[in-house]
Amino acid sequence: QVQLVESGGGLVQAGGSLRLSCAASERTFSINTMGWFRQAPGKEREFVAAETWSDLNTYYADSVKGRFTISRDDAKNTVYLQMNSLEPEDTAVYYCAASGRKIATTPGMYRYWGQGTQVTVSS
Repeated sequence: QVQLVESGGGLVQAGGSLRLSCAASERTFSINTMGWFRQAPGKEREFVAAETWSDLNTYYADSVKGRFTISRDDAKNTVYLQMNSLEPEDTAVYYCAASGRKIATTPGMYRYWGQGTQVTVSS
């Protein structure tokens, strides 16, 4: 069973940066895409970014394009989310997830989930 653990969340002022990490316990052939989602209080879980393992294709929500970057380190089985120019609207719990699909932008397409890490952006 694949386990995902997020880290790197915290408090930051508007305009600042954070880098989130997602460490996977293992890499299997059934996992084709790693993604990031976020959920603010009272709102639905929202797609943020994803990367396909085989061809390194990346996908971003319009709200974070140009500010967030997803990347990976195969040797460490780790996926990163670099977040720049953070805004108060980015405040949420951020979740790492793994999917068997090559294109996956909704929560139902993901098989494994981490526990989440809180990101709070002050104005």
